[in-house]
Amino acid sequence: MTGPLPTPKNLSRRTMLRSLMVAAAIVPLAACAKEDTLTAQANNGDGKNYIAGDGAVQEYEVAKRTEPVQIQAETYHGTKIDFSQWEGKPIVLNFWYAACAPCRIEAPDLKKLADHFGNKVEFLGVNVRDEAEAAKAFERTFDLPYESIQDTSGDIQLAMTKYVPLQAVPSTLVLDRKGRVRARVIGAADPSTLKSLINTALTEKLS
Repeated sequence: MTGPLPTPKNLSRRTMLRSLMVAAAIVPLAACAKEDTLTAQANNGDGKNYIAGDGAVQEYEVAKRTEPVQIQAETYHGTKIDFSQWEGKPIVLNFWYAACAPCRIEAPDLKKLADHFGNKVEFLGVNVRDEAEAAKAFERTFDLPYESIQDTSGDIQLAMTKYVPLQAVPSTLVLDRKGRVRARVIGAADPSTLKSLINTALTEKLS
């Protein structure tokens, strides 16, 4: 014998319960959507292993540049880094990690540029994902003449948001001789374009 047919009251209660269950399932997803740092994206496990960028370049006029970038850190090799010691030189800051395909593509070009400019320009990598072993293996593979600092915690990326938004891995920033961001490349940097940006940073008049 079957039970009584659902009344409008029963239907209403079931509808409310169903709605509450759906809402409860949605809340955690919404919370996850807020996690948008480069490190989180790099580790999201979607199989593409990098956050795409199209190599777009943005340059900032002298009058519109922010304060000098302040970074104090230690490289994978134990070298102490303090940007204030590099005042008077342009700085090239490259955000990368070892499994990122565009990072591997641009690495030989970054090596050539670093060799070309020598001690006139400081190059520094910021690794958003790797522990020391993987990062050092990458540096050896591409014979990079500059070192990298680890930022798996995302602290440096977060600090950089006060100067310029970071939207992709790889991304490359060119800082002027006062340590201010003068240019940003989103995605793998075209070597001729990056060379031109660095040359401008070396010769431009600063206020």
